[in-house]
Amino acid sequence: MKKNIFAFTFITILSSGIIFSSCQSSAEKVENAQENVKDANESLQTAQKDSNIAAIKTANAEEWKAFKAASELKIDNNKIRIDELKIKMNSTGKTLDEVYEKRIDSLKERNADLRTRMNKYETGKTDWESFKSEFNRDMDGLGKALKEFTVSNKK
Repeated sequence: MKKNIFAFTFITILSSGIIFSSCQSSAEKVENAQENVKDANESLQTAQKDSNIAAIKTANAEEWKAFKAASELKIDNNKIRIDELKIKMNSTGKTLDEVYEKRIDSLKERNADLRTRMNKYETGKTDWESFKSEFNRDMDGLGKALKEFTVSNKK
């Protein structure tokens, strides 16, 4: 009987100690909840960064070589057309030569800028699709400007 009372008393004291020691105050619960939220936010930010990095599609070597070769050809053709416009402008002797010369210099600068941007692009460090679409849009704009150079808007 003494063993049963002793065992019962020991179990009661032990379970009381466990219950009271595991209880947390309201402040401790709030602090633990804030830490959990902070950890969850950090995990979310890390996951978002990882997904953004994975979403950036880079150019493979073959695709980049083909794009660069085609772009170089277009830039060279634009340079030739700009030089032809400059020669044509000098041979006409019109009074608008100064205006045309400024426009030609502007086109020449845009063409040089495109070449520089293409040479500075490093595969794997920027989003390939956005670079390609922006570069092609600018290249098409320059081509359109060259075609419309001699078209007069006056009627």
